Parts: sequence; C-alpha cells; structure tokens
Amino acid sequence: MTYEVAVRAEAELGEGPTWDPEAGRLIWVDVLASRVHTYDPASGRRTVRTTEQHVGAAKPRVGGGLVLNLRDGVGLVDPDGSFRRLHHDPVPGRRGNDAAVAPDGSLWAGTMRYDEAPGGGTLSRVTGDGSVEVVLDDVAVSNGTGWSPDGRLMYYIDSPTRRIDVFDYDGERVTGRRPLASVEKGAGFPDGLTVDADGCVWVALWDGGAVRRYTPTGELDRVIELPVPRPTACAFGGADLTDLYITTARTGLSAPHPLAGSVLVVPGAGKGLPQPAFAG
Repeated sequence: MTYEVAVRAEAELGEGPTWDPEAGRLIWVDVLASRVHTYDPASGRRTVRTTEQHVGAAKPRVGGGLVLNLRDGVGLVDPDGSFRRLHHDPVPGRRGNDAAVAPDGSLWAGTMRYDEAPGGGTLSRVTGDGSVEVVLDDVAVSNGTGWSPDGRLMYYIDSPTRRIDVFDYDGERVTGRRPLASVEKGAGFPDGLTVDADGCVWVALWDGGAVRRYTPTGELDRVIELPVPRPTACAFGGADLTDLYITTARTGLSAPHPLAGSVLVVPGAGKGLPQPAFAG
C-alpha cells in the first residue's frame, strides 16, 4: 500500500479525521492551532474555521453543523455557522482530546492534561441534550475510540499504556475492559483508531511512523509505513469508504519532515464503516 498527499499542510497537531457523508468531505482539526479544517476530495475545496480554544475533535451533527471537543467542554456549531456551548467544564491544565460518536449518537469525549499526567484525563459520554456521564476517570491521554460493526464492542486507547483495549458495549455503557493488543516499546505509541467493515482495528502510531491493522482477535496483520514520525489518527472516507485518511503532526520535532502536519491518504486501503452523526 502506498500513500498520497491529500492535503499538504503544516499542522502543529493534526488530528481526528472524520468523513462527513452528507457533505462528501473530510473533517479534521489542528488541535494546538485551534482550527477545524474540511477538505472535499472531489473538488479540492478546503475550509478553515478558527475556534476560541484548543479543539481536540470535530464531528458532524444530525441536521448539519458540528460538535466540538474543546479545551473547556463541548460546543456546537450550527448550520448557519453560529457557535454555542453544550457542556462547560473548565479544569485548569486540561483540554479536550480525541472523541468519537457512538452508534446511539452520543459523543464519547476524551480529555487529557497538557503535561500528560497519569489520571489527569477522562472519557465521558455526552448526549444530545448535554447530559454528561464520566465513563473513565483515571486516564492519562484519552485517544482513539471506536465500535465494532455489530455495535457490541468498544475499542479504546489511553496512549501511555501502549494498549488497544476492548470493552463490551450495551448501547450506553461499557464493561469488561481487557487488552486487545499491545504496541511494543520502540514502535511508538497507539494514538487514534478506526474500525473497518471486517471488524479490524486500524491504529496510528505516534513516534512510530506507521498505521497498523489488528484483527478482531488482536493479531497484527497489516502495517502501512509512512514518511512522517507522528501520524495521529486515521479514518476511512471517500464515496465508497475505501480510502484511508491519516492526520499527522509536526509539534515537538526538531527537524520536521516536509510532509509532517499534512493529511495523507492510502487509496483502496480497505472498507470502512459509515460513522453516525452526533444526535444533538
């Protein structure tokens, strides 16, 4: 498998690629630049929206607009472009990080401390009416979250653990946390993830310069080597959900590769799952 450059950029911390099927576009964020980007591969059109805070993730909403996982909570961008807060929970030294929309339309929003202190982050379930339930309260760097094709399993990454964990999921809650796979020392840290139509889990490796695919039983069966050391997350997109988009970062690199901070794409990498929109 070979990569192409989808969006040439110099994002400090590119993250959270998400395919918006209604608009036929990719949504991604530059966390530290407080920017939400969109990219239409058919036309090449790109947009950028600057947010008032660091933004960890942006996802489509039912009826249009976006839900944002921000430094101080969760906000909504309405279809007309106006912004309003849905959940406000400022904690000094903490920000929103990766997030994902569950099969029921709730947002599972992660947080982390800027200093990445153990136990300083959380994973919370946010419903469309703004109700919030903390699911995990002892997290260091809350990252990739995704669900199996049948919706019965949830996959999750707290990056410093070097594990991809799996939970049983009943439609609202998770139980039975256990490891699916571990990333060996020297191969980087697991960051963002996506689940394909075969139930395999694709994981971007921060400081590992690669994306890996693990089978539902945790076996490593595919590796995509990349030219940049810090891929952050991946998602399937395109009209048939077969193109794997990969966000990357340049933050912390003394001599960044020319493509660090760009969005890469591997055409025909697999077959993705349609992602639900936030029900709020």
